[in-house]
Amino acid sequence: MAHKQHRYGVRLDWTGNLGTGTSSYRGYSRDHSLSAPGKSVAIPGSSDPAFRGDPARWNPEESLVGALAACHHLWYLALCSTNGIVVTAYEDESEGVMEEEPGGAGQFVSVVLRPRVTLAPGSDREKALALHHEASAKCFIARSVNFPVTHEPVVVVAEG
Repeated sequence: MAHKQHRYGVRLDWTGNLGTGTSSYRGYSRDHSLSAPGKSVAIPGSSDPAFRGDPARWNPEESLVGALAACHHLWYLALCSTNGIVVTAYEDESEGVMEEEPGGAGQFVSVVLRPRVTLAPGSDREKALALHHEASAKCFIARSVNFPVTHEPVVVVAEG
């Protein structure tokens, strides 16, 4: 059976020309906007403030950590649903670590997902914990990166 391919088109528009383009390193803004066909809202982006970016806008590093957290979350909810586990709340305080080299290049070395999940009364907590491992193994984004993505889940069962 052939593999399915899915394509994702995204448009980036640089909005940071302050009048003289990139005539100097400090003479332009890193602001940009990400959009995609059919999306009602564009994502305002910039670089990390450490690289002269706007702290009020999403930077690529935050977007990568967010994509990993969202992918894990979506797989986890689907797996819980098909395994009879009722999730009533889910939040995640994820953290990525990027190392910058002296020459300016860098790379992520790890991301830790910290999902906190609340289950309906009577749910199987141990099965819910185990499903985090399966979600991690299936996540498209985590399977595509070359650094470890770990998870430290907390699962609580609501009292009924």
